[in-house]
Amino acid sequence: MTPQSVDRAEQRKGLALVAPALLFTLAFFVLPFLFMAAMSLWTRDGREIVRSWTLDNYIRFFSESAMFQGLVNSLEITLTVTVISVVLAYPLAWIIAEKVPQRFQRVALLLAILPFWTSYVVRSYSWLLVISKGGVINQALMGIGLISEPLEISATRSATVIGFVHFFVMLLTLTIYSNLIQLSPNYRKAAADLGANGFQTFLHVILPLTLPGIMTGAFLTFVLCIGDYVTPQILGGNNELVLPQIIMLQLGRRADLPMAAALSIVLMVAVTIAYIACARWLKIERA
Repeated sequence: MTPQSVDRAEQRKGLALVAPALLFTLAFFVLPFLFMAAMSLWTRDGREIVRSWTLDNYIRFFSESAMFQGLVNSLEITLTVTVISVVLAYPLAWIIAEKVPQRFQRVALLLAILPFWTSYVVRSYSWLLVISKGGVINQALMGIGLISEPLEISATRSATVIGFVHFFVMLLTLTIYSNLIQLSPNYRKAAADLGANGFQTFLHVILPLTLPGIMTGAFLTFVLCIGDYVTPQILGGNNELVLPQIIMLQLGRRADLPMAAALSIVLMVAVTIAYIACARWLKIERA
């Protein structure tokens, strides 16, 4: 066989191996997305969907303050949750990687991921029992005399942030921990030989080397948080709607599929922008 025929045979073999994954992606990701994008350019007239190409849904999104505010609320909550989760997760990951003996680290990680084993809905309702007017926090504070009336925590943005942070701190802990344990002790020794103290070593050596883990976890937090419907619905109530709640309202109450598709595209654009920003930032940092 000639080298050319061998190369063609290898190419056919490679295509045969990846064909199932490509077909699966095409059938369940690409085609549904294209259909949703096309539907976002249609309109709803009464009970009928008018299949005429128009940008009316996107114009309506930017012109109606309630819908646009849903995107603003989603971004504000997501950024708040991401920052708080990073601040809390890094010390936890550091303690597990540096202070916990290696033989106990698996146990510590197991305890860290226990929230993942609980149903998402159950976890949200559990927080509702804790922070509601008659919940554990208010009962404890009133019992010791710190407050005379229950605090308004549930059905607020703070309740939504609390529920999100409880979940995403553990996710970020895993991504940061995986970076920390890969660092060679020689980095710290070299920094000490050059006269750096512990804080300087962390700030100029450890933190930059663990930024990929931080950014990966932060991006996953952003994606999962901005698209979540359950936690804002249970803990945040309907006082301050986020974009996924508005999408569900278009589907459940108005049956406006084109508008829901347009809002979903807007949500995907926001996630895509976040991904591009993270990717470019990491590329610049590595350069």
